[in-house]
Amino acid sequence: MSKGPDGPVPFVNIGKRAKDLLYKDYNFDQKFSLSTSSSSGLNLTATGVRINEDFIGDIRTQHKSGRTTVDVIIDSDSKVSTTVTVDEALTGLKTSFSFKVPDHKSGKLDLQYAHNRFALNSTIGLTSAPLVELAATIGTSELSFGAEVGFDSTSASVTKYNSGIGYNKSDFSTSLLLADKGETLKASYIHLFNPTNGATVAAEVTHKLKTKENYFTIGSSHAIDSSTLLKTRFSNSGKVGLLCQHEWRPKSLVTLSAEYDPKVVRSPSRFGMAISVKP
Repeated sequence: MSKGPDGPVPFVNIGKRAKDLLYKDYNFDQKFSLSTSSSSGLNLTATGVRINEDFIGDIRTQHKSGRTTVDVIIDSDSKVSTTVTVDEALTGLKTSFSFKVPDHKSGKLDLQYAHNRFALNSTIGLTSAPLVELAATIGTSELSFGAEVGFDSTSASVTKYNSGIGYNKSDFSTSLLLADKGETLKASYIHLFNPTNGATVAAEVTHKLKTKENYFTIGSSHAIDSSTLLKTRFSNSGKVGLLCQHEWRPKSLVTLSAEYDPKVVRSPSRFGMAISVKP
């Protein structure tokens, strides 16, 4: 869900800028996707992924008509996932209804509301004993306070509760999250140093309150040229990651990822490639 014109980000997006730099697009399998679109609003995407010796794939169709979008995904196990989204049914409100076939218990309703001073997101399972999740943030486009909670009506138990604060400017963003039912404290920071080539660094620090364990990951990103992006990351465990993404034609990307983990004796290195083609 996007935020209002001057409103706070949704709770799920607190810390997103740093998380995207550190983890987004890293892939250690072989992935290929082909997308096409038509002037009538119909989009088609076929995706295949090779994981070790296994191959999985899916075909996604998306049709937009006015404020309504219908997504249908058919995967290699013949499961069909359907999502119907109505944007701006009321000012600031986005409604989604989704279900999977043959899983008759998979239906759920998502309601997302964006205002210039708060953002709400609720998910309700469409069963006799639903799982209910609610997230809310208040603040401005720069400073956001938020929390989320999940409740399982079957067991009458709270499945999750997290809270956080985020501060965003055009050249930097920072966040602090209390997650895992109050057991994990996570802080992140991202800073854009050079708007010309997008040179950016990010860091994420995690502290486990019960075990007193600490973890950190730092990373960087910058454009080598107008069509090539290079990302790096390093964690306290010794893992080193490298990503190179090249736009070899408009909207078509090839992404190479590599990671070295000194703690894995038999096979410390991992490599992956993803190719995305949009004619």
